[in-house]
This record gives sequence, C-alpha cells and structure tokens, in this order.
Amino acid sequence: MTPAPSGPTILGIDVMMVATLLSAVATFAVLLAIYAATTVRDPMAKRVKVLNARREQLKAGVIAQSSKRRRNISNKNEVADKVRGVLSSLKMLQSEQVEKAQLKLMQAGIRSKDLAYVVILARVVLPVVLGTFIIVGVYVLDWFPNWGSFKKYGLVAATLIGTYKAPDLWLKNRITKRSGAIRKGLPDALDLLVICAEAGLTVDAAFNRVARELGKAYPELGDEFALTSIELGFLTDRRMAFENLANRIDLDAVRGVVTTMIQTEKYGTPLASALRVLSAEFRNERMMRAEEKAARLPAIMTVPLILFILPTLFIVILGPAACSISDAF
Repeated sequence: MTPAPSGPTILGIDVMMVATLLSAVATFAVLLAIYAATTVRDPMAKRVKVLNARREQLKAGVIAQSSKRRRNISNKNEVADKVRGVLSSLKMLQSEQVEKAQLKLMQAGIRSKDLAYVVILARVVLPVVLGTFIIVGVYVLDWFPNWGSFKKYGLVAATLIGTYKAPDLWLKNRITKRSGAIRKGLPDALDLLVICAEAGLTVDAAFNRVARELGKAYPELGDEFALTSIELGFLTDRRMAFENLANRIDLDAVRGVVTTMIQTEKYGTPLASALRVLSAEFRNERMMRAEEKAARLPAIMTVPLILFILPTLFIVILGPAACSISDAF
C-alpha cells in the first residue's frame, strides 16, 4: 500500500509536493534570467569583424585585377577545399547548385561561401549515415518488434526524407527569422535615410550612418547597410552594390528600395521624396500585419484557454467545495 501523504491535499494531490516542484521551476527560471542578463554580448562585434574582412577582400579585388588573385582570396578554407574535392570525385558538383546554396547562405547571414559545399555534402552524407543506422536498427536489430511492416517502412522513409531536407530546412528557418528581423526595422531605416539625404550626405555615407544608428536595435539590418556602404565605396559599379543588397535579403520590400535607389542614381530623381513614400507604405503594411495578428488571437487562444485556464479556474472554484464534501464524508 502507498503511504498516505503527510501534508495537506486537494483532490488527492499533495500540496507541499506541488509547491516544491513549482519553487524549483521558479528558481531555475530566475537563474536562467540572471545568466541571460549577465552574458549579453554585443551583436555588432562579430558582424564588424566580418565587414572588415569583406572590406579587405574588396580592396584586394580592386588592386589585383586578375581572377586568379581573387580566387586565391576566397579559397583559404582547407576544409572547404577537401569537401569540394570529395564532391568533384563523386561527380556531384554543379555550378548552379553551388550558386543557389551560396545565395541561401548569404540570405541567412552566413558570409562564408565555402560552406555551400558543406551544405551540399550534408544532403548526401546525412541520409546515408542516419538512414543506414535506422535500417540496421529496425530490420536487423529489431528495435520495434511490435510494429508492422508499414510502420517500419514509414520510419525509414521519414528518416531518409527528413535527413535529406534537414540542411535546406535549417537554412530556410534562418532566412525566415532574419528576414522578419530586417522587415521590422526597415521603415525606421528609411526614415533615417530620408533625414540623411535631406542633410546633404552622400548615399554611401547615409547607409553608413544608418548602420551605426540602427546597429544596436536591428543588428541584421545594420550589418547589411554597413556592407552596402562598403561596397558603394569600393565597387566600380554602384548598381552592383544595390543588387547585392537585394540578393542578400529575401524581401520584396528591400527589392523595392533597391529599385528606387537604382532609379535615383540613373535618372537623378529626388531620393528623399521617394524614400518617404516607401517608408509610409512599409509602416502601413506593418500596421496591417499587426492588426491581422490581433484578429487571429481569439481563435489562437481557444486551445490554451480550454487546456490550461479553464481547468485551473475549475480547481479554484470547486476545490474548496470538494474539500468540504470530502471532510463531511
């Protein structure tokens, strides 16, 4: 027989045990909050280092006009060289596939183009390794003896498909998060660009100023604007710098800004007025997205209300009555 609880109980549940567990969870949350508050890092420190490396690469590209010199600059990673050699030996290295992977890495905020070869290799290695592991465990070691053949086949197929898609899903998740962070700060950045343009700053100086001002609040956007400012100062074709900005960010709003900047550079139209109109449109779009999320809240809150709030409410209301009835009997 199980021993009777020594402390007070509600509906057969030991109150002291529940209070102890809740206290432990609260203590862990407090320690986690203290750790997060004391280990805050500057989000721009690592990005400034990457931007300085990009500046040196652009300088080397301007000074050394030969393609061999530029190729030597980008091929410093020995691990990437080995991976490239493995893919070449397997006849799996296609230029179009590599360019697509490099573009996704740039959109995810990863500047190293050599990691594209690692992503391509992971699509091949992960299904082979994990798929073989699951196949041996399911069919040879008989991990799930009670499962039917259809469930075993489903597990193996899901493992193979999931491991093949895992690198792409990881990149897509990073791109989505980064694009959302950039979208939030884009209206403020355009307002600052308007102020800088009306103050008489050049385009590259305006981008640099906005990157410094917004680097703390929106580090991803500040990173992209700082890199665009560097490219505007070193690339011979300024349009290429704007096109690189549109390629690095997977947002239609940024493409609209880039198109406006290219047109103002080409035709000499007023930059401040065009950016002011774009900023107003983006702010209205942000407000509409917020209203859309607010309109979805009642439907989203239905499930937490049923699962968490209503049971607690019933316990608070009916708990004393249940204790009284239990004491009476």
